[in-house]
Formats: sequence, structure tokens, C-alpha cells
Amino acid sequence: MHQHKKSELMTKATTKTVAVKKAPAKKTVIKPKTSSIEKVSEEILAKLKALDIEHQLQADIEWCLGSYRFDQNPAGLIESANKALSVFKQELAKKTKGVTATLISGIEKSLK
Repeated sequence: MHQHKKSELMTKATTKTVAVKKAPAKKTVIKPKTSSIEKVSEEILAKLKALDIEHQLQADIEWCLGSYRFDQNPAGLIESANKALSVFKQELAKKTKGVTATLISGIEKSLK
């Protein structure tokens, strides 16, 4: 009879329910404005390459992107984006295919 109680205790011990832990809710991270300058600079670079213009500006933007990714200082990207903005405005005046007012306004918006 003593044996019976021991197996009963073991049965009770093994049938305990385990509480399932929920994963913590993911926190939404608000990215700083500088990450948008990185994205805009990449778009500017792609557009300059597609139009095959301003090769020195392309090189400057590539260098500034690498520098920004290293030190998170957007000064060079902002300067290059301003230069590209004036280039795109000139190209828009020439009615260069692929340069739109929407592109220019997007760059201006990111620089504000």
C-alpha cells in the first residue's frame, strides 16, 4: 500500500501544467531623421548613375555613405544631397527623362 501512494505522488508531480511564457512585445523604434538622409542619398546615387551624369558627385556620395555608416554624421550626405538637388533642378529645366518634380520635392522634403 505504501508503494501505491508513492506512484500516486509521482503521477501528480508529472502532470503539473506549465505556464507558457509569451514573448515580450516588440518595441517600435522611431528612426531618427538621419536614416532618411541615407535612404535619399542612395536614391540620388542610383538616379545619377542611371542618368550617367555627375561622376564626381556620385563618388562623393558613395564616400559620404560609407563615412555616415561608420560615424553616423550626416553632414557630408546633406551637403552632397544639396549639390544633387541643384543638378536635378538643372536637369528638370532641360526636361531630362527620369528627372521629375516629385524626385526634387522628395529630396527637398528630406533635407528640411
